[in-house]
Amino acid sequence: MSAKSETRPEWYKGLARYEKPDLKKSIWQLTHTLLLYVATFYLMVRTVQLGYTYWLTLALAVIAAGFLVRIFIFFHDCTHRSFFASDRANTIVGYILGILTFTPYEEWRHTHVIHHATAGNLDKRGVGDVWTMTVEEYRTGSKWQRLAYRLVRHPLVMFGLGPGFMFLVAHRFAGKTARKQERLSVIITNLALLAIIVIASLTIGLRTYVLVQLPIILIAATAGLWLFYVQHQFSDVYWARDAEWDRLKSAMQGSSYYKLPKVLQWFSGNIGLHHIHHLRARIPNYNLQRCYDEVPEVRTVEPLTIATSLKSLGFNLWDEERQKMVSFREVQAAA
Repeated sequence: MSAKSETRPEWYKGLARYEKPDLKKSIWQLTHTLLLYVATFYLMVRTVQLGYTYWLTLALAVIAAGFLVRIFIFFHDCTHRSFFASDRANTIVGYILGILTFTPYEEWRHTHVIHHATAGNLDKRGVGDVWTMTVEEYRTGSKWQRLAYRLVRHPLVMFGLGPGFMFLVAHRFAGKTARKQERLSVIITNLALLAIIVIASLTIGLRTYVLVQLPIILIAATAGLWLFYVQHQFSDVYWARDAEWDRLKSAMQGSSYYKLPKVLQWFSGNIGLHHIHHLRARIPNYNLQRCYDEVPEVRTVEPLTIATSLKSLGFNLWDEERQKMVSFREVQAAA
């Protein structure tokens, strides 16, 4: 029997009880977070209009970006059909939240589903993940491939230029393999964003809108990309060839438990419990902590803290022989 068809343990099957959405919790999360985001956005608009120092606007932008990250988690739950019991409700709310987060719902959902189906699979990389090369691929790659890879993996590009490019530019276009539904979601999102810009220009003014919206989306995008990065880029992360790849191992060993301070856990919608999310993607964000508290088996994963997660910046390549992430410097030293 192959690894892919092995019988899953009873505790894994028991996780299904956490998958049931709670309508009251979903609506409460959605309403109060959106109200806090809109209120902070309005305060930022007023600071610009009244001529206060822009530093005050940027300070508020950090708070608003935190709310936007949380909104993105609700969007993310909608793409997994876990925020509401109704698929229709997930789709409608998902489209709306996708517009707020500059992300086309169907297009992102498509690539993210692929990410869940292939995370940690060396033979199925390249969709919805962070570009990761093996040591052997890097050594045998062309000079231009190595240069491009080093540029993409550089922190100033990955977390400086990358987030803005992804959310402001890349999300405005459908992928080459996108189906009609995904392409339509890109068009709808782009038209909605254009309408918002036009309305903002006629009301608060284009300059004010840009001074408010741009820092929010850039800060939120950077925080979101960092969360995604550390959840799958750490020293002993799981990677395997397709023949040996196992979904349970991919979740428990290939997805981190990013243990954040409670306030940051709230803003990030419990997504730090990422190993549980990959075990059962249909578990709503508000049930992840309860699952962790009640299931001993999911507490066996060694947590990443903010301090230890910073080491992930130095992990660049997957060493198939040593079964761990290594740095460019280690590879150069070995050569």
